[in-house]
Amino acid sequence: MAEKTEDETVTGTTTATAVDLDAQTAERPEDTAAGAEDTAAEEHADPAEAPSGTGQGAAAVVSAALGLVSLTGGWPGTVAAARETLVGQLRTAADASVATQIKEVYGDAWDTTALWGGLFALVALITGAVVLVRPAFGAPGRTARAPWIKSVAWAGVSLGVIGLLLAVLTYTGVLLGLPSAS
Repeated sequence: MAEKTEDETVTGTTTATAVDLDAQTAERPEDTAAGAEDTAAEEHADPAEAPSGTGQGAAAVVSAALGLVSLTGGWPGTVAAARETLVGQLRTAADASVATQIKEVYGDAWDTTALWGGLFALVALITGAVVLVRPAFGAPGRTARAPWIKSVAWAGVSLGVIGLLLAVLTYTGVLLGLPSAS
């Protein structure tokens, strides 16, 4: 066993230090050999055999974020709608009817915003669904993942479905259709 330090001799107590533990382990060769084999097996294990779930977790978060963007609108949709508004203003003659002006200037921009929202919702829905079904296509017995991943993926799928539904209803004019010019 390792020697006692001056403090341990004075107080009469002993504490386990790294040196003491190494000395104790070295005294039991049967434990040392088994422990070394287990440690070596753990250190050299294939990282693919022990899934960390990082990729699935990231995909689940991306799915939820895209679902949220589909509901709130994103920069690409805003820019595309502004572009459609400008194109509509350039195409519409000054003497065009009010219905034509509304359709060209506002209607196309409205549809473009709905299309971009629907695109974000569809990507969120697909990404979340892939995260949810991924364990079914992996190696048998390797379905362990953090519980939050499944919850966040379901949130992404739910937001994607809601966003896709709203985008379709907006694009078709069922929800918040353009006002009539009459």
